[in-house]
Amino acid sequence: MIPALTKWYDRRDFVCVEFCVADSKDVKVNFDKTKLGFSCVGPDDDIFENKIDLYLDIDENDSKHKRTDRSVLCFLQKAEVGMTWPRLTKEKTRLCWLCVDFNNWKDWDDDSDEELTNFDQLSNMMDNMKREDDGNDDYTDDEDTFDSDDDEMPDLE
Repeated sequence: MIPALTKWYDRRDFVCVEFCVADSKDVKVNFDKTKLGFSCVGPDDDIFENKIDLYLDIDENDSKHKRTDRSVLCFLQKAEVGMTWPRLTKEKTRLCWLCVDFNNWKDWDDDSDEELTNFDQLSNMMDNMKREDDGNDDYTDDEDTFDSDDDEMPDLE
């Protein structure tokens, strides 16, 4: 048995753990108050197994998992909502098969969801404005488009 590549990220209410095994079969996920167990059979009949002693307690009754074609996602409901998890495991040991999912990570202690949404909206608006500017190469001499920077530069002495 070999451990599956595992990614994780922290949210205010839950911790998401993703076991990256494509086309998994016979998936078994065990939620315990302080532990997470995972096992499955991979596409080449390899057997994957992970056992994780969790950093803090979870509510095993409200925790869920979902199998997709590419991985198995586990949503661990925190027993104490709002507690930051600086790591997934109880021990500070570095595990070669475990990494932070930086694509989904956010520092939710400093940013609210509303601020992130506003940032995303601003970013989309800026992208749209850039695309519009790229397609507009027509310059006119209308007085409405005159800018003080359009004045001729004085000759150098």
